[in-house]
Amino acid sequence: MRTAVTVSALALATLVIGSATVHASPAAHASSAPSHTSATSTAKKPAKGDPTSPPTPPPPPVVAPDPLVHGTDIKTISYGSHVRQRMDVWYQSDGLTRPGIFVIHGGWWSSGDKKLMTAVSQSYAELGYTVFNINYRLSTDAPWPAQRTDTLDAIATARRHAPLWGFDPNNYVVVGFSAGGHLSTAVGTYKDGLPGLRGVVGISPVVSPMTAYTEGAESPDANKRKLRTAAIKLAGGCGPAKCPKIWASMEVPLHASRRDAPVLTAHSEDEFVSVEHSLQLKTRLRQVGVDMTVLTEPGTGHSAPLYRMPGLAEQVQDWIADRLFEPTG
Repeated sequence: MRTAVTVSALALATLVIGSATVHASPAAHASSAPSHTSATSTAKKPAKGDPTSPPTPPPPPVVAPDPLVHGTDIKTISYGSHVRQRMDVWYQSDGLTRPGIFVIHGGWWSSGDKKLMTAVSQSYAELGYTVFNINYRLSTDAPWPAQRTDTLDAIATARRHAPLWGFDPNNYVVVGFSAGGHLSTAVGTYKDGLPGLRGVVGISPVVSPMTAYTEGAESPDANKRKLRTAAIKLAGGCGPAKCPKIWASMEVPLHASRRDAPVLTAHSEDEFVSVEHSLQLKTRLRQVGVDMTVLTEPGTGHSAPLYRMPGLAEQVQDWIADRLFEPTG
């Protein structure tokens, strides 16, 4: 068994807890095969003029290298001492510097794991980004603001050691799902803007725990009632009347400021995390001059099922690319 270590405790080499390599499709591997016959080949050469000898095949066409031809490395990195303070880094050791994507899983703040975001992480790695798939302390481990603190620490660790993973520390977005969407938007409105943060994405984000608390009070929807309970648990088991400062800290719209990054969120029309969450944030961001786009899709799909709706992932990817590859100067 490998022992996890913190970034601050040891040298940079001890950042790595585990590693793996994923490879491209067989077609991509084929494009990296040698395009000429090896000089050391031991195959018997046909006799000169032998009519039965097959003609020498032409060399295959030169194919431009695919970003994942040589495989994408995946390393599990510790950014703190707790077992949940880990992130998987998807990167390539080709000397290039890439924009970054931070992915945050959902799960009512009390469950879930980064492994649920593996397919999403791979999709962004295949698009050429350095990807950081984050775990964080759950509400069963520590109350708010531990989850926001962990997300900020993960981002700070990635930026501090950016050259290790070919990551541009001044060009990244944060993508969160459900409870992870709460964390992504909370990071996006933290203080007066994070250095290098170019955009925030929330898929079914619980932007307003207070709205979840209110909507779940006497709702016939079991998920809304569960979300209300989860929000109370995130606040350390304390309701908003007794612990107003904690609830104000959790309430993302209250922290909007003019240097916040632009935001994109998506909700289903009839899901239990209502679009009202995002509309509250959009109103506050508009007041300080920050752009926010809210997408709605038909149905009840929530979080990952919503993201898999036809065309939605592509819209999100295009929006991200517009922010990360936007001309500067």
